[in-house]
Amino acid sequence: MPTSPLLTASESTASTRLREGGGVVRKAKLPDAVNIFDLVNSLSGDGTLLRRSYAEICENVRDFAVAESESGVFLGCGALHLYGPHLAEVRSIVVKPEAKGQGAGGRLLRSLLEEAEEQKVTAVCLFTRIPDFFFHFGFRVVDRTTLPDKIYKDCQTCPRLYACDEVAMVRGPLPKIAVLGPSRIAEPELVKLQTGTISPSR
Repeated sequence: MPTSPLLTASESTASTRLREGGGVVRKAKLPDAVNIFDLVNSLSGDGTLLRRSYAEICENVRDFAVAESESGVFLGCGALHLYGPHLAEVRSIVVKPEAKGQGAGGRLLRSLLEEAEEQKVTAVCLFTRIPDFFFHFGFRVVDRTTLPDKIYKDCQTCPRLYACDEVAMVRGPLPKIAVLGPSRIAEPELVKLQTGTISPSR
């Protein structure tokens, strides 16, 4: 598959390290979990990000990418959660205060979008308080009820379920299916699952 025009990959490390503007984005490794934990939870007090336990970050570290300087200094992180071929979600994208304005956030987002493309995902969603940043990357604002998988996974257990100030955004077509089932959320508010059978291979 051709490389996205948004990215310039180093030929010798194209599979894991994406370079742009003097910085590096790479897939996270388990030792990065400490930095990710500290940074994500530094913004959980005011509700900017959901609090994540260290164990949860370790379990999901393969979802994360990290941005670092050419000298290896940790600058920020972001994650891509896969629901299925119909949807992925950009999560926990954050840059250290001292690294803001250096393009690390854009590099992280481009890397995660490239990963979604490699996984053949048709739509990418996110919830944010800064939609203007994401408009530049092809995201648009949508009604949150069009993203039932996100609601099932996170929203119904969030203390701000009925007072959420985040904007739901999607890049690509709205999903027509969901893979997670309902519980507390009323069914009429959600996209219905497609039904059918899978024919056995011959």
